[in-house]
Amino acid sequence: MEGQDEVSAREQHFHSQVRESTICFLLFAILYVVSYFIITRYKRKSDEQEDEDAIVNRISLSLSTFTLAVSAGAVLLLPFSIISNEILLSFPQNYYIQWLNGSLIHGLWNLASLFSNLCLFVLMPFAFFFLESEGFAGLKKGIRARILETLVMLILLALLILGIVWVASALIDNDAASMESLYDLWEFYLPYLYSCISLMGCLLLLLCTPVGLSRMFTVMGQLLVKPAILEDLDEQIYIITLEEEALQRRLNGMSSAVEYNVMELEQELENVKTLKTKLERRKKASAWERNLVYPAVMVLLLIETSISVLLVACNILCLLVDETAMPKGTRGPGIGNASLSAFGFVGAALEIILIFYLMVSSVVGFYSLRFFGNFIPKKDDTTMTKIIGNCVSILVLSSALPVMSRTLGITRFDLLGDFGRFNWLGNFYIVLSYNLLFAIVTTLCLVRKFTSAVREELFKALD
Repeated sequence: MEGQDEVSAREQHFHSQVRESTICFLLFAILYVVSYFIITRYKRKSDEQEDEDAIVNRISLSLSTFTLAVSAGAVLLLPFSIISNEILLSFPQNYYIQWLNGSLIHGLWNLASLFSNLCLFVLMPFAFFFLESEGFAGLKKGIRARILETLVMLILLALLILGIVWVASALIDNDAASMESLYDLWEFYLPYLYSCISLMGCLLLLLCTPVGLSRMFTVMGQLLVKPAILEDLDEQIYIITLEEEALQRRLNGMSSAVEYNVMELEQELENVKTLKTKLERRKKASAWERNLVYPAVMVLLLIETSISVLLVACNILCLLVDETAMPKGTRGPGIGNASLSAFGFVGAALEIILIFYLMVSSVVGFYSLRFFGNFIPKKDDTTMTKIIGNCVSILVLSSALPVMSRTLGITRFDLLGDFGRFNWLGNFYIVLSYNLLFAIVTTLCLVRKFTSAVREELFKALD
């Protein structure tokens, strides 16, 4: 009888593993297909040759697509876990959601951590060096020569990073045991390195997210139709049409020898046409779109930003009085045992909305920074090198998103897998400083955004 029970338990475990593997594969396949369509939308069409470079481009494209899919999975990881916890709590005995369990959630977190490491330290460096390689001098040119050069470059890069991390560990923590543990490549070195990358990703989010939160108002203002208050759109369209015709006549009557002036006029004509298109779109927009949608979206953005700052302020107070508020604090009751929000399903939905809002804001802020402005992809005109750079940047931001959300107190969901093992998450001063800096920088960016028009008028008056 005991043997039959043991066999039955093994069969259940086997079927559970097969079911979870199938679910993970299907989810990743969907993300991969979506990522492929996104990348091919921006990839430069001129890169599609039919020679050796075409093979290299296809391999790099596949690796970049894989990385972008992993990034999307890392973004969806925390929202999926939060909503799964609430579903299991609401329907604990439902037959149709038996596949949704704690083992599946833990497996997804472990896979996200594994694939993030794989993409960051192996696949993306390989794709970049493979794309730039030509083969060593003296060897026969071809794919094999380029693969050999790429592998050599990867080994040299690994040795360089190993040396840098070993020296940094010796300077920060001059302990014989800690330095000897760096020789344990799989159990300590890679998690330690990924912890450093995660910290840098969180610092990058700390820089990008406040900028993106203030920039979101401008971006949405460009996408939506603004209300026409005390404006005569017909008159503006008439004036811009006359200006367009005047520029067109000057351009037609100008000699082609004056190339510089022709280029200037063409650029000015293009700007006038763009402005005319925007005015015509505002004129064609319905009254409810002009007078209702735009104010509603602006108010919604302001509410979401205010709630984010308030949650961070509350988290700062919790950190000062309760040690369990630390991201690496005591473990919660487990998945499906208790709600993580005092407001139940509504609170969980609000947390998910805020997490997605922070991610979108961080991406907007990333591309708004002057240093990363050249990284902005262009439709059908983005090189594979720039695509690889964008995929690495998105991967770093998305991998740090669950850590930042938990550190700022946006959610109380415990970080699972390797995400919760980062050493710096247990440092009270780092976590508290991170929360303070986020609240202060976000507040300053919003104040600067909403007072910019007043300040410009004051400067004009003083001048």
